[in-house]
Parts: sequence; C-alpha cells; structure tokens
Amino acid sequence: MTDTDIDPGAARRSARVERVTRESSVAVEIDLDGTGKTNISTGVAFYDHMLTAFGAHGSFDLTVTATGDVDIESHHTVEDTAIVLGQAIDLALGDKRGIRRFGDAWIPMDEALAHAAVDLSGRPYFVHTGEPEHLLTSVIGGNPGVAYNTVINRHVFETLATNARIALHVRVLYGRDQHHITEAQYKAVARALRAASEPDPRATGVPSTKGAL
Repeated sequence: MTDTDIDPGAARRSARVERVTRESSVAVEIDLDGTGKTNISTGVAFYDHMLTAFGAHGSFDLTVTATGDVDIESHHTVEDTAIVLGQAIDLALGDKRGIRRFGDAWIPMDEALAHAAVDLSGRPYFVHTGEPEHLLTSVIGGNPGVAYNTVINRHVFETLATNARIALHVRVLYGRDQHHITEAQYKAVARALRAASEPDPRATGVPSTKGAL
C-alpha cells in the first residue's frame, strides 16, 4: 500500500509511503528540504540509531515507524524499512528538476573511513566494496534487545538504491570497529544524497541531456 503526499507546485519535496506484509508494517515520511528532525522506531535499536544519523546528516526530516517479526530476527524489518525509505526518496524527488543530480561524501568515524557516491539517475545500480570480513559475522546490540547483524549492511544499501532508483557506490577504505564502519557508511550515503538532491542555482531543468531522469 502506497500513500504519497506530493504537491508538484510546492517548494518542499516530501513523501509518505506505507507497506504492509505478513512480515512487517512500515511507514516512512521524508522531507528532503528539512533540517534533520527525526522520529525513528523500528524495534531494532541500532537500526534506529543508524536511521537517526541518516536523517540528521542528510538534513532530511524523517519519520519511520516499523513493526515486524523481530522474534525471528531483525532481517525482515530492516530490509522492508529500506524498501519503503527508498520508495519515499524516489517519490519526494519528483521530476528532479533543478537538482545537482550527483553527489559524494567522505565520512571518517574514528579509525574508519567510508565514501559514498550517488547519481539520481532513475537507473538503479549498486556497488559495495571494502567491508572487512568480520562484518559478515558481527552483531551489534541484543541481550536482551533485538540484534543488528552487520552482514545486512550491503543489502540495506542495495535495497535503498533499487527502490530509490539511483546509482549508489559505497566503499569502506579501512576500519576496525563494526559500529564505526557501519555508521560511517550510513552517514556517507546520507551526505551524498543530500548533495545530489540539493537545488543547483545554475540548473533550470532536469539535469540530463535526455530531458528526463
């Protein structure tokens, strides 16, 4: 189920998307022209922390409410939230008239360094490199809360890129702590999206020789 709140004539670019399945119920509201105000509740504390950072560092006003079968594990809730967040970003971007289209960001997080580059192309593509092997088995949180398994990082960003219809490249140059590595990636993606979606004062139309994105 999808519900959008987009006024093509409005200055602000916002959207609301809901998705309900047997595994989860997710609602996302995003304002790309916000100030970084967030209200996040997914039932997975570390994911809440990452999405809070995503909204704050992207300067997106972001509300996420999700409930899911976290008694099994966090995977479905995390994945489905990424689906809905991507769809909301796509809808909020509208026809992409007057934006910069491309953006990138470098984020150091103590010993970790991550880079993200984005093209709001309308053509989904994803590249992910550099995560240390120990993130395949690392777990953050839990005991007694719901754990976040860092193996899902790649899937989150790929799901976001697919549903937002963007080309997204994320790489970890180095890092040791799974918290720092993961958070650096979320912040890098947020900052890259912020840069790409910002208005370009020199652009008067859609930033493509095709005339559409």
